[in-house]
Amino acid sequence: MNEIVNAINGVIWSPALIYLCLGVGLYFSLRGRFLQVRHFGEMIRLMFDGKSSDAGVSSFQALAMTLAGRVGTGNIAGVATAITFGGPGAVFWMWMVAFLGASSAFVESTLGQIYKEKLDGQYRGGPAFYIEKGLGVKWYAWVFAVVTIFACGVLLPGVQANSIAAGLQGALGIDPNVTAALLAVLLAFIIFGGLKRIAGFAELVVPFMALGYIIVACVIIALNIHMLPDVLALIFKSAFGMEAGFGAILGLAIQWGVKRGVYSNEAGQGTGPHASSAAAVSHPAKQGLVQAFSVYIDTLFVCSATAFMLLITGQYNVQGPDGQALYTGIAGVAAGPGYVQTAMEHIMPGFGSLFVATALFFFAFTTIVAYYYIAETNIAYINRKVHRPWLMFVLKLALLAATVYGTVKTADLAWGLGDIGVGLMAWLNIAAILLLQKPAFIALRDYEAQRAQGLDPVFHPEKLGIKNADYWAGHRAEDNLEDEQRQAAGQQPLHQQ
Repeated sequence: MNEIVNAINGVIWSPALIYLCLGVGLYFSLRGRFLQVRHFGEMIRLMFDGKSSDAGVSSFQALAMTLAGRVGTGNIAGVATAITFGGPGAVFWMWMVAFLGASSAFVESTLGQIYKEKLDGQYRGGPAFYIEKGLGVKWYAWVFAVVTIFACGVLLPGVQANSIAAGLQGALGIDPNVTAALLAVLLAFIIFGGLKRIAGFAELVVPFMALGYIIVACVIIALNIHMLPDVLALIFKSAFGMEAGFGAILGLAIQWGVKRGVYSNEAGQGTGPHASSAAAVSHPAKQGLVQAFSVYIDTLFVCSATAFMLLITGQYNVQGPDGQALYTGIAGVAAGPGYVQTAMEHIMPGFGSLFVATALFFFAFTTIVAYYYIAETNIAYINRKVHRPWLMFVLKLALLAATVYGTVKTADLAWGLGDIGVGLMAWLNIAAILLLQKPAFIALRDYEAQRAQGLDPVFHPEKLGIKNADYWAGHRAEDNLEDEQRQAAGQQPLHQQ
C-alpha cells in the first residue's frame, strides 16, 4: 500500500506542481502590486470587523474556521518532516510559498465571496461554485467537488488523527485505540451540530491554541536568543545549497518546503474559500484580505516557531535521498511530533512533551472539524438541484471512520494519503484561479478606490462587469453594510432573511 501511495504522490507532486505553486503566487503578487505587503494594516483592521448573521459568520469567525484548517499537524509534524527530508533550507521555502501564497489566498477567497450562494439559510461558496459560475464549466466544478469530498472526508483526517495519537502516546502513553474512541465521540458532537457550532468552536479554540503555542516558542527562542543568528544563517545557506553537507539536497529543500508549506497554509489549495465564503461582509475583497493574513499566521508565525525550536535545540535529523544520515541530532525518533516533543522536553523537562501533545491535539482536532465543513460545503453544492439528504449523513460516518482508521495506522501511510488529497485539490484549484483571476483583481481595485474616497466599500458586480454573482444582485451589499454597522453598534440587524 505504501509503495502504491508513494508512486501516486511521485506523479502528483512532480516538480511541475512545486514550481506552479511558487510561480502562480509570484504572478498574483506582481499583478496585485504585492497586496500582501501594501494592505498589511488593512488585513488586521478587517480581521475584527463585522458581526455574524443568521445566514453567515463574522470575518473573525471565518478567519478562525480557516485557521482551524490551516493550523494543524503540518505546523508541528509537517515542519519536522520537511527538515528531515529537505534540510533546514526547507524552512526558507516554506516562508517563500507563504509570502507568495498570500496573494493566491486573496484571489481564491475573494472569488469564493463573489460567487457564493445562500443555500438552506447559510452562505455557501468555494471553488466548485466559482468554477461553475465564473468559468461556466459545470463538469469541472463537479470534479473538484467530488475530489474535495473524498480528500477532506476520507484522505486528510487520518493525518491529523495519527499525529494526535502519536503525541498522546509519546507524552502520556495513551493507547491509540483509546485516542480513536475519544476523537470519534468529540467529533460526532461537533459535526452533528451544524455551521454555527463549528464556527463557535473554532472562534473559541483557535486563537487560544495558536497564541499559546507561539508564546511558549517565543520564550524558548528568547532563552536562546544568542543562537538565533546562527539558526537564520543555517536556514538561508541551506536554502541555496551553500551549507556544507546539505548542498546535495537543494532540490529536496525546495520540494519539501513547498510541499509542506502548501499542506500547512493551504494557499491555492482551494480549502480556504469554503470558510471565507461563509462570512457576512459588504465587499468580497474584505474577506480576501483577511484570508491572506491567515497564511502569515499559519506559516510565518506558527511554523517558524516550530522550526526555530528544532534548530535551536538541534533535536532533529536530516537524511539524503538514498537514506544516508546527513545530520543526526536525535537518535531513535521518527520524523514527526516526536522531534518537537523532544526539543521542548530538552528545554522544559517535565512540561515540554505534554505541552506539545496538548497543542497538537487542539491543532489537529480543529483541522479535522474544518475538513468536515469543507466536505459538507461541496456536498451542499452537489445537492443544489437534486436534494440528497443521505449524502450528509454518509459524509459524517465516513469522516468518523477515516479518523479512527488514521489514528491506528502508520504515519507514513497517513501522510502519503493526505498528500494525494492536497495535491489533487491544488492542481484543480490553481488552474481554476489562473483562468478566473480577473474578477478578483477587479474587486480589489474597486475596494481600493472606495477606500481612497473614505467609504466603507460595498460591492455591485453589475457595475464592474462581473456576471453570475447572483447573491450580490440588487441592494445586497448595502444590506450587508447596514447590518455590519448596526451590529457593531449593538443593534439588531435588519436583513437576516
